[in-house]
Amino acid sequence: MSQLVINSFEEFEKYIGQSLGTSEYHKITQDQINKFADATLDHQWIHTDPEKAKSEGAFGNTIAHGYLTLSLVPYLWEQIVKVNNLKMLVNYGIESFKFAQPVLVDSEVRLHASLANITNLRGTVKTEMSIKLEIKDQKKPAFTGKLIFLYHFK
Repeated sequence: MSQLVINSFEEFEKYIGQSLGTSEYHKITQDQINKFADATLDHQWIHTDPEKAKSEGAFGNTIAHGYLTLSLVPYLWEQIVKVNNLKMLVNYGIESFKFAQPVLVDSEVRLHASLANITNLRGTVKTEMSIKLEIKDQKKPAFTGKLIFLYHFK
C-alpha cells in the first residue's frame, strides 16, 4: 500500500473525481467492540453478548456498533493520505451517509476514499470525500457516505 502525499491545495485539487486510495484491512475483535461499548455506554447484547447473539440474534454472532465502524475512519484515513504543511485539520461534517450492512465480529474492514470536491475558502480548504468501508469477502460495504474535512494549510 502506498500513501498519497499532498503538500498544497493545488496538489489536492488535481484529484477531484479520482480515487485517493484504499487502506489496509483492520480486523474488528470482540475486545475492541467491548471497549467501544464501555466508552459509549452502549452495551446492547447484539454487540457484547456472543452467546445470546449466536442463539437469538439475526446475524449468528455479535456485530460491531455502526458508530465503531465510523470511528475507525481517522485511523484508516491516515493510511490513505498524508497531508503536509498543515496548521490544523477539522472534521466538519458527514453527508449522505448510510450503514449498508452489519460488520460481524472478527471481520476485516478497509476504507476506500475518493475526492468528490474541493474548495478554497480564503485559506481554508474544504474537501468532500466519498468514502466506503469495505468488508473483506462481502459484496456490500459496511457503509458509504461523504465526509467533509477542513484543511488549514500553513
